[in-house]
Amino acid sequence: MKAASTVVATRILGLDPGLRITGFGVVDKLGTQLRYVASGCIRTRDGELPGRLKTLLDGVREVAAAYTPDQVAIEKVFVNVNPQSTLLLGQARGAVICGAVSLDLPVHEYTALQVKQAVVGYGKAAKEQVQHMVQRLLELDGHPSADAADALACAICHAHGGQGLSGTLAALGSRRRAGRILVAPDAR
Repeated sequence: MKAASTVVATRILGLDPGLRITGFGVVDKLGTQLRYVASGCIRTRDGELPGRLKTLLDGVREVAAAYTPDQVAIEKVFVNVNPQSTLLLGQARGAVICGAVSLDLPVHEYTALQVKQAVVGYGKAAKEQVQHMVQRLLELDGHPSADAADALACAICHAHGGQGLSGTLAALGSRRRAGRILVAPDAR
């Protein structure tokens, strides 16, 4: 008698940190399938930096308590032209990471280039392209907000092993030419 195989779902919380708005997105990965669970934003009010960072820390803990993720994927900070903005974004990112690690959740980091490559297939894709592909990949009725879409894209990137579309299509016999992914005719 053959034993039935069981596939366990992994719940991934994607986070797109920002000092004013931090996007979050939750997806379940079941085998090679992705299922949308939830998305939204954690918003801070204007005011002193310590209070805003506490709002982010508490917000991530609240989202994690509500959706009980197994893993967290977060976008890495890029270097901005304005050093003050970069510093503030780094502090917001630190608060978001602390919120996740304080709950003993493993945190995985991806650059914006890796996230866009995984979702759109092009590392310099526009925000609208990311929103559109997130909607299609998760079969959503409408476009999520830009911040929620970026967070969902981060979760999708992690679900794909951070390897981009080429990582998921490799099993289908894909190959690359001039930056495009081509699927072998017998794999369709």
